[in-house]
This record gives sequence, C-alpha cells and structure tokens, in this order.
Amino acid sequence: MKRIVVGISGASGMLYAARFLRAVPADYEVHLIVSSVAQKILQVELGWDVKKQPFAQFWETFSEEPYLGAAIVVHPAENHFAPVASGSFITKGMVIIPCSAKTLSGVASGYAANLMERTADVHLKERRPLILVLRETPYSLIHIENMKKATLAGATILPASPGFYHQPQSVNDLVDFVAARVMDHLNIEHQLSKRWGENDG
Repeated sequence: MKRIVVGISGASGMLYAARFLRAVPADYEVHLIVSSVAQKILQVELGWDVKKQPFAQFWETFSEEPYLGAAIVVHPAENHFAPVASGSFITKGMVIIPCSAKTLSGVASGYAANLMERTADVHLKERRPLILVLRETPYSLIHIENMKKATLAGATILPASPGFYHQPQSVNDLVDFVAARVMDHLNIEHQLSKRWGENDG
C-alpha cells in the first residue's frame, strides 16, 4: 500500500482539498489531518461536518459518482502520538492543501505546535516530498520570508494559482489544475487536467 499524508489547514479553498482527495487512486492509503479551524471552514464552504459525516457519505453529496478512491485514515490534529509523527512511518510524501499562512509559519520555523506541523517537520528531516498549497493573497514580506525558509528546508511552495491554457469550463476545472500539479509533485498518475501540448485526440 502506497501512503501519503494530507493536511487540511484553516484557509479558504477547501474545494482544493476535496478534489485532490477524491482523485487519489485506490491503491493509496491517505493519512488525513484536519485542523480545528479547517473543520469549521469545511462546513462553511462545502457543508461538510467532519465529525458527523463519514467520507463515503460526503462524496455522495459532493458527486453523483460513488467514492472508489484511496483508503482514508483520519488523525486528530492534537494527537502527537499518531504514527505519522515518526520518521519511521514511511510515506511517499505529504501535502498541506490548502495551507494557511499560520501553518506555513509553523512549518518554516519548525515549531510543530500540532500533528500537521510535526508531520511536515518529519517529512523535511527525512527528505521526503512536502508540498504546501498556499492559499493567501496578497503576500506580505513575512509570508515571502517564510516561503523562502520552507523552500530552503526542502518544501515545495505550490500556490493555488491555476493556469488557463487548458480552457477551463468550470470552477472544478480550475481547482483540478492545481490538484493535478500536486499529483505531479507526489508522482501520482492522474487524468485531472490536460497538459500543455496535449491535443484532444
């Protein structure tokens, strides 16, 4: 079983997390960490109550197609004893999607105040892929300095900045563009978005 870690922090843009999670193939195991603020934003933006709705039920309301994707293991953000907090727990990488400026700061400083930040710290020290899908605009100098620190430590800053060359027809097309770039950086095969130079045939 291939493992990845997905963190959802307290920033707007929960649709990015939802589309990404749905696209992860069935031969993967996703270890999911959702911050307390992210839980509230998920409910506001997508009507998803993490504590009451199982994932299968959520996907049924989010899409007409049944969820046939990855197995999802949820870890409370305050549980520092979760397996993902250890470097001995092998994964193919981690993404925080969306990544708030606060979480970026925690990762860049190595503060590790919660399980999400600790797991990100583990991925940096173990030299595994760590992708931060920053959802903030405009950037302050503090944000830019923190992005620089995180990049120098080994993270990939992948802002939620979709392209338009694939002629998107919906919001989901724009969101899938970003999710596809994350998939690429985690070396996960996908069909989320047309690549530059690909034709319709």
